Formats: sequence, structure tokens, C-alpha cells
Amino acid sequence: MTAISFCRSLLISPFVFGLLAVTGTSAIADEVLEGTQIKGNMLPAQLAQEQVDVDALAGNSLNQVTSVSQLSDVQPTDWAFQALQSLVERYGCIAGYPDGTYRGNRALTRYEFAAGVNACLDRVNELITAGTADLVGKEDLATLGRLQEEFSAELATLRGRVDALEARTAEIEANQFSTTTKLEGEAVFAIAGIAAGDNALGEEVDRSAALGHRTRLNLETSFTGRDLLRTRLQAEGLEALSSTTLTPEGDLAFAGDSDNDVSLDALLYSFPLGENTEVVLAANSGAADDFASTVNFLDGDGATGALSAFGTRHPIYYLVEGAGLGIKHEFGNALELSLGYLASDAAEPSEKSGLFDGAYGALAQLLFKPSDRLNVGLTFVHAYKRETGTGSNLANPQAFISRLLEESSLGGNDNLEGLTTVIPIVSNSLGLELSWQLSNKFVLGGWAGYTFNRTLSSGGGLFERGDFETVNWAVTLGFPDLGKEGNLAGIIVGMEPKVVGADIRTTPAATALAASLPAGIIGSFGEDRDTSLHIEAFYQYQVNDNISITPGVIWLTAPDHNSANNDIVIGTIRTTFAF
Repeated sequence: MTAISFCRSLLISPFVFGLLAVTGTSAIADEVLEGTQIKGNMLPAQLAQEQVDVDALAGNSLNQVTSVSQLSDVQPTDWAFQALQSLVERYGCIAGYPDGTYRGNRALTRYEFAAGVNACLDRVNELITAGTADLVGKEDLATLGRLQEEFSAELATLRGRVDALEARTAEIEANQFSTTTKLEGEAVFAIAGIAAGDNALGEEVDRSAALGHRTRLNLETSFTGRDLLRTRLQAEGLEALSSTTLTPEGDLAFAGDSDNDVSLDALLYSFPLGENTEVVLAANSGAADDFASTVNFLDGDGATGALSAFGTRHPIYYLVEGAGLGIKHEFGNALELSLGYLASDAAEPSEKSGLFDGAYGALAQLLFKPSDRLNVGLTFVHAYKRETGTGSNLANPQAFISRLLEESSLGGNDNLEGLTTVIPIVSNSLGLELSWQLSNKFVLGGWAGYTFNRTLSSGGGLFERGDFETVNWAVTLGFPDLGKEGNLAGIIVGMEPKVVGADIRTTPAATALAASLPAGIIGSFGEDRDTSLHIEAFYQYQVNDNISITPGVIWLTAPDHNSANNDIVIGTIRTTFAF
């Protein structure tokens, strides 16, 4: 068939004229064949979707329309309206996209046209078999026959590719790990060291470098396609820098223990409740970011983005951790409410432990989203026996005293007998967070937070009960796709939690403890005397979809909010493997 005769056939037949727009079925075919790769770790829900696309290729679309009015983007004034109407009403071989559109202006390939011809031919055969041959004109049959002959090669190729796709799908279904579960992994390798500075006791820091890892394996299970059961196994092999610096300031987000023990790090189940509500049930190691946005473009939970725990998210989010319940509800597109309660000792049915009598954190957050580029969060956290693990020692008194009592130099001091590291503290925190993408290449963000703390015990006679207040703030700059698509550069400048007001009187035991340490290190267990700045910069280079390398530096001025200590400079290179 020549090009001229082919065009004439289109002009004389509304049936064939309408085929030019039959892209509902064939467009799906082209997108599947050209852009889809079936992988061995696909969930059954994804495999089912691939099967839907295979059916579409074979002409069995699940989006068949019975009236042209079902296609939202087709109007009676469109030049192809009558042809489409004829195909729908006479032959019923028109299909739309899942969103109810037709996309008639989309370009048509020969494969797509062949698939459309084949779909309509199948429909004609059905009509003839059903005894309704009078609906099919001889002229249409003749033209359709010529088109089928013209595109016989494309139809054969298309059928072969569909057969191969079906065979591959069947193979994956037969050999997959689980019918409901896929495996996702993440391994963070890092070398980190301190180039210069003093620890919190005013002593020069050991400058040796450390090489370690954090490895996670997630079993992601879905029973309905909309829910998620996450079972995470984790092993840590990089000790926190605070073991050397003796202050939580500057600790890396991906560091923790160095024992390499594999443990169940997270076990949670999330599911939708209606169209706008998501519920998260955490049985172990839940966190605020499981049900609430941390409103930080640089938050990659240690694997990507910011390097430090402080730079990853506003510290008050770390007060919420453990087992419990989280709920997120969207009021339209511009407002989101998150509520959650997580208890650290929920699994221990003993006194001063358990779901309600032990350490816990409760969060309420309103997230304002005026646009896709601007998010503003207003966060409130009420916590009991919880600390942020960032900022000065005085901002984390329970961890601080525990560390001091472990110092070998304190042994044999009668004044320290009976002291305890269990210091119940109840706190109320307010936070304001911002993330504003000013352009495709620049994101401005930051936060400010205030926490009011009240001690509910004396630490076994270490001090009298009292109150203390902490503040923190940060400004973040993000530069996505810097130098290459997928790359990310970031800068964080801020002040980690600092005690700015305190009304706690110490006892003779505290005086004895202070006497065992370098002069003035404890003082009155009151306010931090100076201000330390946290300055962090990193550049994340995306090698490919699965590997990124991130060198970075963290500079702490006046470590532990004490200007008597020389600045600490931390360097690290993080390599992340995602699989």
C-alpha cells in the first residue's frame, strides 16, 4: 500500500480515521515496551500492574469505554469527535488511560497503530460471531484487511514481545522471595576522624581515624497494595564520636555502636484510613519521621544528605522514639496534621516502665504547605525521661552524669555513693521548621526550638529538683543537582541545644564530683557558659542510581558551649550503597 492510497483509505472510512486516535490501548503498550523493566524484587501488586499492561497489549484493556463522553479531554468540537464516536458506538474498541483521559494529541507509532488495528479487528470478529455482522460495513472490512496486511510485521513483533513479557512475569512470580514481600538494602561505609580540637574536659582529642559501617536490610511487605509492614534488620560498626569528644555535639547520624551485632531495629505497620489519613503502628524503634515530616530537605536519615545527627533534623524530633502509634491526616493539599505517641520501654511490663509508666515522647505537628515548594512546620513535643542526644552535656544531663560516673578516676570516693544516672525529666518543646525551594537549584531551610525541662528527682542526692531551659537553631542551604543530576550539596550553620536558664541547686555530692574533674567542668550544673556554633558542609556525588559518595566536614566552635575548649574539626567520607 502506498502512502497516497493509505491516506485515501483514512479519508473514506470513519472507522479507520478513528484508529488514528486509538492510543488508550496502544499507548499503554508503547510505554510498557519502551520504558518498563521488570525486576526480581517487584511486589505482586506491581507484577499485577504489569499483567494489566500485558492485557492491554493483547487488546483486552481494562479501561474500555462505552460512550465517548467518558473521555474527559474529548469535546464535541474536536475534529476527530465523530470518528471516535463511531468507533465507540459501532465497534466498542476504544480505550482510555486509567485517569479517564484520551490524550488524542499524543504522537502515534507504527506499533501503537498496529495494536489499535488488532484490537478493533478482534472486536469486529466478535460482532460477526455474535450475529451482528450488519453493524460492520463491507468497506470497513476491506480497509481493515488492507491495514492488517500492511502492519502484519508490526503485529507479529508486538505479539512476540508480549509473549516474552508474559514469560518473564511468570518466571518472576514463580521464583520471587515472597508473594507479598520485597527486600531492600542499604549499606553505609564511612571513614571519620577528628583533625583538631579539645574534648569536653579540655583535653586534646585523639586524632586517629575510624572506618566503619551501618547496614540495614528492610523487608517491605504489602498485603493490599496500600499498606506496608516494615521489618528492619540493622548492624552498626562505627562508634559515636562522642566517646572521644565527650560531648554529643557533632555526632554523626550513621554512627552508634561498634559491636556489629544484628538486631531488629524497626518493626512497624502503616495503613490508610480513608483517603486522607495514614496510621502507623510501631512495635519497635519507631521514630517521629515515620509519621511526621521533619521539614528538612537535607534529612536522609544518615544515609544521604546531612552527615550529623543535628544537621539531619530538628533535635526535638529525637525526643519521640520507641513503640506506639502515629497518625497523619491531610486537610486538602495545604495542611497536614501529625499526632504520635512512642514509648521507649513499652515492652517491659515492670514498674516505671511499660507503655505509659516509662520513658515516652508525644508529638503534635501542623504542617502548612502553601505550595509544593514551601513547607512550614509548627511542632510540639511532650516527653518524659528522654533526651535529644545533641547539644551540650548540660542539655543531656542523664547521659552526661552517666558518663562522668563511669570515669575510673571517680572510684573510691565516698561522697559519690548512692548516686544514680536515672534522672526523670519531663520536658515540653516548641519548634518552628521551614523548607523553601526558591528554585530548582536552591533550597533554603532551618528551624528554631525551645525546651522547658523539669527534673523529678535529685539523682540520688546529686542536686535538688529544679528547672532548666534549652534553645537551638539552624539555617540550612541545599543545592540539588549541583554539577550533575542527583548530586546534592549542603551547608548547615546553627547552635546545638544549649542551656540558657537553670534553677538547679547542687549538693555536696556534686561538689565532690566536680572536684574529681578538671576545674570548672561542672560548675553549678546550671547554664552553659558560652555559645558553640555547628558549621557543616558536604557534597554528595551520585555515582549511579545505587551508589553515592559524600565527603564532608563539621566544625564545632567552643565545643560543649565552652570557649576554654579549642575548636573541633571533624572530617568524614561516607559511601552509601542502596540495593
